Amino acid sequence: MTIEQLEAYQLIEKRAINELKSTGYYLKHKKTGAKVCLLSNEDNNKVFYIGFRTPAPDDTGVPHILEHSVLCGSKEFPVKDPFVELAKGSLNTFLNAMTYPDKTVYPVASCNERDFQNLIHVYMDAVFYPNIYEKEEIFRQEGWHYELESEDAPLTLNGVVYNEMKGAFSSPEGVLEREILNSLYPDTTYANESGGDPEAIPTLKYSEFLDFHSRYYHPSNSYIYLYGDCDMAEKLDWLDKNYLSRYDCLPVDSEVRTQKPFTETREVVREYSVSAEEGTEDKTYLSYNKSVGDTMDKKLYLAMQVLEYVLLSMPGAPLKQALLDAGIGRDIMSSYDNGVKQPIFSIIAKEANEEQKGAFVEVIENTLRSLLEKGLDEKALRAGINYFEFRYREADFGSYPAGLMYGLQAFDSWLYDENSVFLHLEAVETFAFLKEQADKGYFEGLIRTYLLDNPHASIVIIRPEKGLTARQDEELQKRLREYKDGLDKNQIAELIAFTRHLKEYQSEPSSQEDLEKIPLLEREDIGKKALSFQNEVYSLGDVQVVHHDLYTNGIGYVNLMFRANEIPRKLVPCLGLLKAVLGNVDTEHYTYGEFATELNLHTGGISCGVNSYESLKEPGTYTAMFEVRCKALYEELPRAFSMIEEMLLTSKLWDRKRLTEVSAETRSRLQMVFTTAGHSMAALRAMSYFSESSCFADETGGVAFYEFMERVQEKLSEDWEQIAGGLSELARCLFRKENLTVSYTAEKKSLEDLKKQVGALLTKLYREPVEKEHWSLKAARTNEGLKTSSQIQYVARAGSFGEAGLPYTGALSVLRTIMSYDYLWNNVRVKGGAYGCMNNYTRTGAGYMMSYRDPNLDKTNQIFEESADYVEQFEVSERDMTKYIIGTVSNLDTPLNPNAKGARSMSAWLQGLKEETVQRERDQVLTCESKDIRALAPYLKAVLSQNHLCVIGNEAKLEEQKGLFDTVRNLFH
Repeated sequence: MTIEQLEAYQLIEKRAINELKSTGYYLKHKKTGAKVCLLSNEDNNKVFYIGFRTPAPDDTGVPHILEHSVLCGSKEFPVKDPFVELAKGSLNTFLNAMTYPDKTVYPVASCNERDFQNLIHVYMDAVFYPNIYEKEEIFRQEGWHYELESEDAPLTLNGVVYNEMKGAFSSPEGVLEREILNSLYPDTTYANESGGDPEAIPTLKYSEFLDFHSRYYHPSNSYIYLYGDCDMAEKLDWLDKNYLSRYDCLPVDSEVRTQKPFTETREVVREYSVSAEEGTEDKTYLSYNKSVGDTMDKKLYLAMQVLEYVLLSMPGAPLKQALLDAGIGRDIMSSYDNGVKQPIFSIIAKEANEEQKGAFVEVIENTLRSLLEKGLDEKALRAGINYFEFRYREADFGSYPAGLMYGLQAFDSWLYDENSVFLHLEAVETFAFLKEQADKGYFEGLIRTYLLDNPHASIVIIRPEKGLTARQDEELQKRLREYKDGLDKNQIAELIAFTRHLKEYQSEPSSQEDLEKIPLLEREDIGKKALSFQNEVYSLGDVQVVHHDLYTNGIGYVNLMFRANEIPRKLVPCLGLLKAVLGNVDTEHYTYGEFATELNLHTGGISCGVNSYESLKEPGTYTAMFEVRCKALYEELPRAFSMIEEMLLTSKLWDRKRLTEVSAETRSRLQMVFTTAGHSMAALRAMSYFSESSCFADETGGVAFYEFMERVQEKLSEDWEQIAGGLSELARCLFRKENLTVSYTAEKKSLEDLKKQVGALLTKLYREPVEKEHWSLKAARTNEGLKTSSQIQYVARAGSFGEAGLPYTGALSVLRTIMSYDYLWNNVRVKGGAYGCMNNYTRTGAGYMMSYRDPNLDKTNQIFEESADYVEQFEVSERDMTKYIIGTVSNLDTPLNPNAKGARSMSAWLQGLKEETVQRERDQVLTCESKDIRALAPYLKAVLSQNHLCVIGNEAKLEEQKGLFDTVRNLFH
């Protein structure tokens, strides 16, 4: 059967989308009006999603809570958490659900056809027949509920989404983003917080929650997407017969309405919290925001991305530099959000002051007028266009399947005009148009129309308030006390009974009968062979070139890796700063803006990084590397290397003004990481207590590096020569022939050209004698509570099983799956209310457990403490063990793009990891049994016995639990 022969669907459009090597189909389901987009091609990483237009009616977060809740059991799959069962036992390459300001999307992906069909089946049943109507407990667990342990206990609030959003709103950037959207579109769904405001979430009624599902989760309001090499006709026939045909057409009013243009700029002032010990000077966010046309304008969609990059994001961007020169904010950020109906152009000054608002607006508008008069730099515009076109053609989405990203991009037009699904998927013609317009005043016209002469604008100010979190907590406690005081004895008893009932519900496992309804592959469906490495080693004198022979569509991926183990000890933290400075200061022949322009015109960019590679042959040793990564078409490699040479050897590291600007931005961006990914920072810090490699990573990119950057900022105003001198000395010690190893990912035909370029570079690197120092970083065995103004915690516990003489085994990968989706999930997330929980065990003998946006601290630490007991008693059926093994292999076999395959191969080469070792570990995974997991209890005991704990989070909570720590202190000063 072909797609054209399907009787249940009307084929509206079929077209070749050559840029994506796909045939696109747009269909409608005749009976319900369900909208269907297909991208048929040869990509075996198949993608499916079903999405719904879900305008938020208020700030209660009902779309978000529903997104969580429908994945908690359904008619055909009545287990309590099908999502987790799939994560445990599926070969998925993507499995998640996402809430946006105007839509909710449920995507899955897999390279295995049978697995792909299983994922589709579970997700379709989840969205259309969820158990939420029978089990209010789901709403209470995922959304919000009161907890009361006894008559004398305090009344508390809990819920996964409630805690997730407390974490989201602990970030000033999260508060600002919300207010920008709300301020520009007050008469539309965008005025409401689809994720949920923690203040409003507890007002959502169960009946309102159910009503939202019955209104919007209907095929007539659905968007169905399929991508890849599957039998599309067969999939559509199955969708019709099993789900869509059961429904009739229903008129659903979910239109995302357009905001009437403003006649004058609106202003909003909001507060965000800083801790009691932090100052408030230079802590305000100023933002200048414009509503820009309509996302259905295909040319504007890309043109404004280019304009934002050229004006504000590109190194040397004139508008950003004008604000920095005026002393308005230490960090200038910007964005162009075209994922909403009316896109938003934002300019943000971070670490500013509220009284600078007038000057902020004046500098922006005067600079834009000046650029209009003299015209934008044509070369910079062409570089910006090339920057986006290179990324479009490269289609490198990291760990995300390409098909998923194309499907989400389709929504940028499809959601607002059901017949324009392909509008933004084809861009080659638009890039050609933009190139033609670079010297014709087109971009200047955009500045005039959308940024200067456009009154549909807002000024949003987010200012700091000391102890706001503590005050909000006190107000919440007061409200909860008053609410409890207003209850009679029967109501108190009901609350206590409900608290007990919910915990019993959460603790009671799904029946084996229900668990076996979740479709499962068999061990025979799993490939037996581990992924191979692509490493061929060549010598250029004393320098080794490691080539990864892969098809890259004509792009060469170069990584120049400079060994940093013998630089002076005092310069180790400077590695993190040098990474930020290179490419952002003038060089001998270019200003830093001209340098960025040349790069973008001729390459895919240069970036720097700092990494460490632990040796598997000599435990406890590692190679510290400063990496210079570049990507360029083969024919542009000579230009790429000339730019690398210029950057490494002629950068003006003594430019005090630029050093001050780059340092401020580096510290500012790092601070943002602590509020959005504090779990990773806490885990790294906890491992630094016993691991020298982790200590190095912490000094060059973690808590210690942040503290170093705070000191740098102080020194730059007093003793800046010391910082500049340190960077110059570091460059001379680092960029030397004897330190260099080259990693190159590309086809073999380009290797000789690469060798020529490396050979030429070797003659230019520093040669004069420098001080070399053999050092080791002393891990400080301490526990820390790092206080922030956050409403939640990131809790990390770490230790070394290697120190106990326990060897790594593939069974530890299976344990990671079991812990993530069983023990930790059930205790930290389901019962504890944290948004996330993770754990890992490395080949070099380290282990850690951590929580994400967690309302608890000591409770979570206790759960970590008891994990060894759980493992010691572990016993599951053969079916369940197979499930865990499949879920583990899913992580081992994640599809990688060529660049990532090259990086994986290089990492293995540096660590001394052999293919036979990886194969042995895979065999251990595939044959793993319950007894092999029980045998890992000593590993957890070894990790936990060292008692390495680091928590980043709420200042009051940390003070309350300070007995757990050696040190409790403020993270930010």
